[in-house]
Amino acid sequence: MKKLKLILPFALALLFSSYASARDQIKIVGSSTVYPYSTVVAERFGKSGKFKTPVIESTGTGGGMKLFCAGVGTQHPDITNASRDIKSSEKELCAKNGVKDIIEIVVGNDGIAFSHSLKAKDINFTKEQLWRALASEVEVNGKLVKNPYKKWSDIDKSLPNFDIKIMVPPPTSGTRDAWNALVMNKGCTKSAKSLFDARKEKSHEKACETLREDGLAIEAGENDTLIVNKLAADPEMFGLFGYSYLLANKDKIQASGIEGKKPSLESIQNYSYPVARPLYFYVKKAHIGVIPGIKEFLDEYTSTRAMGDRGYLGDIGLVPLSKEKYTATRNAATKLTTIN
Repeated sequence: MKKLKLILPFALALLFSSYASARDQIKIVGSSTVYPYSTVVAERFGKSGKFKTPVIESTGTGGGMKLFCAGVGTQHPDITNASRDIKSSEKELCAKNGVKDIIEIVVGNDGIAFSHSLKAKDINFTKEQLWRALASEVEVNGKLVKNPYKKWSDIDKSLPNFDIKIMVPPPTSGTRDAWNALVMNKGCTKSAKSLFDARKEKSHEKACETLREDGLAIEAGENDTLIVNKLAADPEMFGLFGYSYLLANKDKIQASGIEGKKPSLESIQNYSYPVARPLYFYVKKAHIGVIPGIKEFLDEYTSTRAMGDRGYLGDIGLVPLSKEKYTATRNAATKLTTIN
């Protein structure tokens, strides 16, 4: 009892200290791809006058997950945007740091556009050609060799006779993760995968995803606007980013075809475009009721006026969810359903 009397004032002091320093503004980090959508919702949310406009930082999906999973409390972000779903290793990091109740919201669908200048000739690529252009090692005549291709025409004579130059997101990017899964791993040839496995240095998945380091695959950071401007200035440069940036800059850039398909609302929603993927954000349930407006922000973001078939997020490139998937994500938002 005596110990309890000593502990109780200390605990109450911590509690009141926590409330005294509580933020009055939602803090969001994460994906540069989801950033434009969250920013538009945040601005509309702030204009309602009931709550302050959320503060959003574009850190990349991986960077956002590290910040999000670092702990519970006002010094940590409330929400993280993600251009892929949360990894099991990230769930473990969250649990280790006390972030246990996480709400997953599927925002909508997106396609990764492999883009170049409007001044350049329109091109169609196969996944194998893109893998051969970017991979650190490729299979040639039954052997693994350091990537020998300097020009696109070295890969296939039907491709342009100019140098390979591709701006890619950093390893912390969810767009990079999705590109690896949908293009690098699927474009990697069966014979290359067998050779990687036989070597036993690392899994063929990791080997197929490893990018060349000779300056032809250029890490461009999380600033997609900078990539767009560089593409517009150099007709021989390529870059990859989310569909919304393609739409927002269609006066400067165009998407290349991949396996005969280009990104569009229809091809992304029905996943006939080979590099289509869902987008997400994750919310700490423990912060709801502590940081003002989180529940209301979720309600606005997942409303039909925002992410519905004719919602305002569609105006900037978000491809709406199917009816069934929308119902599931709306229920997660309104019922504050957490993931396992």
